[in-house]
Amino acid sequence: MRFYLRGNVMALFRIDHTSECVKVSLPLYMIMPSPYHLKDKPLESYKVLYLLHGLSDDASAWQRYTNIEILARERDLVVVMPDGGRSMYADMQNGQAYFTYLTEELPAYLKAVFHLNLERENTLIAGLSMGGYGAFKAGFLRPDLYSVAGSFSGALALSFEGEFVDEERLKEFSLVFGDLSKFPGSSNDPLTWPDIAAKDPERYPALYAACGLQDFLIEANRAFVHKARAAGISLAYVEEPGIHDWHFWNSQIAAFLDLYVKPANQTQA
Repeated sequence: MRFYLRGNVMALFRIDHTSECVKVSLPLYMIMPSPYHLKDKPLESYKVLYLLHGLSDDASAWQRYTNIEILARERDLVVVMPDGGRSMYADMQNGQAYFTYLTEELPAYLKAVFHLNLERENTLIAGLSMGGYGAFKAGFLRPDLYSVAGSFSGALALSFEGEFVDEERLKEFSLVFGDLSKFPGSSNDPLTWPDIAAKDPERYPALYAACGLQDFLIEANRAFVHKARAAGISLAYVEEPGIHDWHFWNSQIAAFLDLYVKPANQTQA
């Protein structure tokens, strides 16, 4: 475990811990209050945000490429940035159980080691691209864990054909999801999630989705939003100029937090 203090503001942890679900040692990054702040406000009163990386990144990406530490400091927010490999945050058909790690093993670890308050109303989850898919999947399939779920440029209507899907990518998707002909209508298919939630929408987290107008996933986001609204599911949806890059995601994590976790010196709506 490595511990970094930055003056009297936030601390950055990198933890390497062995996962029983994934069967390897995984890196975990966390932005935490420093002892300076804990003198005035106990850790249990901090909200917790799980922040998921995309397919080509790792657990360090959000901390390296965005202003998330500043945003966390302003909002009395603990940020948990786990590693999801290239798993789509799924319990892979031919691989490791990343979804179980994210929704069961990791929360238990955080409670045991850090005594974080992971009550549903205190916990948010969000991510970009693959992480947006993972955040919404967790929100829809484990609504007992999160009060808010956010997706930035999320892979919210998966297709296994087209210019962005080659033979190598199909093999990779098959490792994750198994027989791809059985994917539509399965619990891994984002377009099934709104129908599940429509049976009792009050049980589900608030939803926020955003995508850049020039992003190659714009039509996937529109398809999901159309499906959700047709099912009577309420969500905040943002389209703005932008591509699939960190400029867009840096702006959107700030917009997302402005809605759901106000700065500590402001009153929550």
